[in-house]
Amino acid sequence: MQQLYKQYKSLLFTLAYQLTGSVSDAEDAVQDVFVKIYDVPPEKLAEPKAYLCKMVTNRCRDMQKAARKKREHYFGEWLPEPFLSSNEDSMESVIRDDLLSYALLVLLERLSPTERAVFVLREALGFDYHEVAGLLEKSEVNCRKLYSRASAKLGITSEELSHFETADNEWVRRFLAALKQGNLEQILPMLDEEVVLVSDGGGKAVAVVDPIETRDRVARFLLGPVRQASMLDGKAVFELAQVNGQPGFILRSSEGIHTVGMFHVAGNLIRNLYIIRNPDKLKYLGI
Repeated sequence: MQQLYKQYKSLLFTLAYQLTGSVSDAEDAVQDVFVKIYDVPPEKLAEPKAYLCKMVTNRCRDMQKAARKKREHYFGEWLPEPFLSSNEDSMESVIRDDLLSYALLVLLERLSPTERAVFVLREALGFDYHEVAGLLEKSEVNCRKLYSRASAKLGITSEELSHFETADNEWVRRFLAALKQGNLEQILPMLDEEVVLVSDGGGKAVAVVDPIETRDRVARFLLGPVRQASMLDGKAVFELAQVNGQPGFILRSSEGIHTVGMFHVAGNLIRNLYIIRNPDKLKYLGI
């Protein structure tokens, strides 16, 4: 069992994280599975990868059903928990090639637990429809329909999915430099006309309750509350960071990280900006 844990824990955590959007739930799901596997007859583990993925997927689908009820009472917008890729423990737990972008992870919240499972197993882990059908105990035809329905809900085509952009390090550095300087003329051209900013404070940190839309309104917010919150002893403490395997930024105080920012870039412009401030979602960053 120890060998199975060492061999598959990274894959299973990556799967569980993308099914739940929660680092803590993903860790719990993987631990639960490895506790239960001691009671599994050896013959069922002839193909351990498939069997373990099936167990994790089923556990996460149960978690999602419970989480949906809790989120009905969540204060403001709900965003997935981020993790810092520079943290060694996080890097051990995540397989980068199997990790969807943060923006896509946000969109996955539109899906039912089963639709999400089909989409993640296909797009993130690369299982074919026959394998997905076996994992979910559904027909291959049904899985294809679920995938098609999920894609429609996400509002993206297969071609758009394959070219889903994230900002590069240099681009983020220029954006942060403009933000530190309060340079509106540099920030505005970096924002899409229909940019949307979503902030998650969970009622435990100051954050806007509703999304902010359009270039002018987002720019004013970035140069107002966000920049003011980053000023400590007269100095802005924005830092470039690898978050969820892609460039993002953090705001750090003497007490640690209090804000994480992530981007969805389209055509070299920010299409979506995600601000995570809920302290419960930042405690797993490891720094």
